[in-house]
Amino acid sequence: MEQQRSEHPSLVKPLRCIVKLGGAAITCKNDLEKINEAHLEMVATQLTQVMISGSSSSKVPGMDWSKRNGMSGISINVENYQELSESSSFIVVHGAGSFGHFQASQSGVHKGGLERPIVKAGFVATRISVSTLNLEVVRALAREGLPSLGLSPFSCGWSTRGKNIASANLSTVAKALDSGFIPVLHGDAVLDELQGCTILSGDVIIRHLAEHLEPDYVVFLTDVSGVYDRPPTEPDAVLLKEIAVREDGSWSVVKPPLEDNHVKMTAAAHDTTGGMETKISEAAIIAKLGIDVYIVQAATTHSIRALSGDLKGNIPDDWLGTAIRFAG
Repeated sequence: MEQQRSEHPSLVKPLRCIVKLGGAAITCKNDLEKINEAHLEMVATQLTQVMISGSSSSKVPGMDWSKRNGMSGISINVENYQELSESSSFIVVHGAGSFGHFQASQSGVHKGGLERPIVKAGFVATRISVSTLNLEVVRALAREGLPSLGLSPFSCGWSTRGKNIASANLSTVAKALDSGFIPVLHGDAVLDELQGCTILSGDVIIRHLAEHLEPDYVVFLTDVSGVYDRPPTEPDAVLLKEIAVREDGSWSVVKPPLEDNHVKMTAAAHDTTGGMETKISEAAIIAKLGIDVYIVQAATTHSIRALSGDLKGNIPDDWLGTAIRFAG
């Protein structure tokens, strides 16, 4: 049982959704610290289309005024910023992908033991890596005109006890939302009251945010079409279109019907956050709150429909993804 020290802030404007950018969807997971720039750019473009009113008919001015490679300077046309289109209230949380996992697994940060020099060094190295990715995600969103701010759980004072969230100050997140910004959080290395330190996954962060900020829906953007009954690379893997969560937290597959309702999960050897099994477990807890969760492949027409919130009610037959809902 988690013993959390966290407030339940009230927001000026209701939170439309929380979006999880899976690490494997925005990075090249088998290529150390390499961003999948095409996917990240497409995700940012889709978020702008869905979340900023009028963006489909006019170009939204960018907000990344940093010097980029190949540029001799920075040029800003002030006239473009006389008035900005209003954005829906939403939060982005991203995984680490090929950033952070290597550093954490090599040093054992997720197992704790800060008194060991290799763990302390790995803690620093992990935070450097995930913070680097966070900056690039924020820049990609800002280039598309989304007023994004990077917020690190460690720097915001989040901590764990036995790997469960023990303290999570949401005041900075709430103030950013109320000020019209889009908070961008990420999986992070944090201090743990029992074992010294651990890795706080983006999936756990999303569950905590959903519990306290109550979005209309949550979208997990991944590198595959959704949840399968076995690893999607295996022959005859079946996409699970809808999962129902019961009052006791257990879940079952509604569509398509499976003979034994058995689902086989795996996680990569270097993944210190639990992989798809953790994702479904956290999604089930969110769904139990009455918040629909959609797991869908990033940068596709199916992700646009999920991000738009158009999947309430019956799931269309032509939509590829997984909806996780409370059975009531």
